[in-house]
Amino acid sequence: MLSRRGFVRIGAASVGSLALRPFGLLPALAQSGSDYRALVCVFLFGGNDSNNSVIPMDDTSYQAYTSIRGSLALSGSSLTPTVYSVSNAPYAFHAKLAEVASLFTSKELAVVANVGSLVQPLTRAQYQNQQASIPLNLFSHADQQSQWQTSIAQGNSPTGWAGRAADYIASQNINSSKFPPFFSVAGNALEGVGVQTQPVALSPGGSLKLGGFSSSAASQARLSALENLLTTDTGVSLVQAANNTVSNSISDATALSAALAKSTALKTQFPTTSIGEQLQQVAQIIQVQSYLGMRRQIFFCSLGGFDTHATELETHNNLYPQLSPALSSFYDATQELGVAQNVTTFTESDFSRTFQPTTEDGSDHAWGSHHLVLGGAVQGGQIYGKFPTFELAGPDDADVRGRWIPTTSIDQYGATLCSWFGIPSSALATIFPNLANFSTQNIGFLG
Repeated sequence: MLSRRGFVRIGAASVGSLALRPFGLLPALAQSGSDYRALVCVFLFGGNDSNNSVIPMDDTSYQAYTSIRGSLALSGSSLTPTVYSVSNAPYAFHAKLAEVASLFTSKELAVVANVGSLVQPLTRAQYQNQQASIPLNLFSHADQQSQWQTSIAQGNSPTGWAGRAADYIASQNINSSKFPPFFSVAGNALEGVGVQTQPVALSPGGSLKLGGFSSSAASQARLSALENLLTTDTGVSLVQAANNTVSNSISDATALSAALAKSTALKTQFPTTSIGEQLQQVAQIIQVQSYLGMRRQIFFCSLGGFDTHATELETHNNLYPQLSPALSSFYDATQELGVAQNVTTFTESDFSRTFQPTTEDGSDHAWGSHHLVLGGAVQGGQIYGKFPTFELAGPDDADVRGRWIPTTSIDQYGATLCSWFGIPSSALATIFPNLANFSTQNIGFLG
């Protein structure tokens, strides 16, 4: 017996790169309201060492940073020029995040410090003495990826927090079509799986059309025969459900292709990297959101390779020049489309990494990490949350290597995004079950 997700994937395979659940034909010219909003997740798979993404530059913090980080410490040409937050505190970004630093200076980008999986606020003493609820299987790639995408810190969840947000959007008929609110350009994503809704997935630049058919009479006859077979009642529930999935997927892929055909070429130039192409595809879909009848959409992108147990500096020098220009180009594209105030981009990652380096100039799995939030509605140029104290075995260290205990939870981070997105506080508890354990439920980085 197949799981529901496996079943959906089988149906999806029949329509090439478009992975869909049956959601009906799309309206040809549906108009979305002026209050369109989109969330765009960029997941950094492998565990980005955010200790080297953004660094406090006050004398005390920077001296502690260089002392403990050892071979991983950045200085001089490895850092951007110092930038100042709204509160006039000095920070520097990794030199290869120059565009990110510029967006911070121009107040389109904010940093949320030391975010991670939590059940409730947690101190070092509580963690070490097991005196409070602690997330399961910390420092594990698979478990922490799941917890970031579901917000469930203990136990497994078949749904993601964005999927549960999509369920709410669908239940309120906020979008004027049945097109799923969650759209991945990075393959299957648990984050977008809901109870009532399923994510749609598209490979950037991939064809949406069913392969093997042309415009010739013979080919169209074969396509018609296939469509008739798919609508024939077989009397077998599993087969019928699969046929319905494929049939609707074909129809909806055609409708989505028609909507994208109405788009015009963007003037904004995107880098020809994987993450650049993903964000360009997101921008193109946002451009035609009115034709899809969408007032709320959530997108999922990803960049991998951040598992830096060794040679971390070289890896970051390769990955950050992919991430930073892509984020900047995407923001430029939202400005070009006139929706910069309506689109918020944010990062996620498995975890950050140990402050203390490994013997191979890398870092090991850790916990709390710093994240970027970008968009016209972002109260930028600010650091939200609290940077850890740079002290091994200090007040924020889970052990003795600089595994920072988060001071902001995934629930708080996600709830702030969802509140701006239009989810009322009364519905947030369903999306983020542990949110009530935190006194501050909206961090305030979105206006």
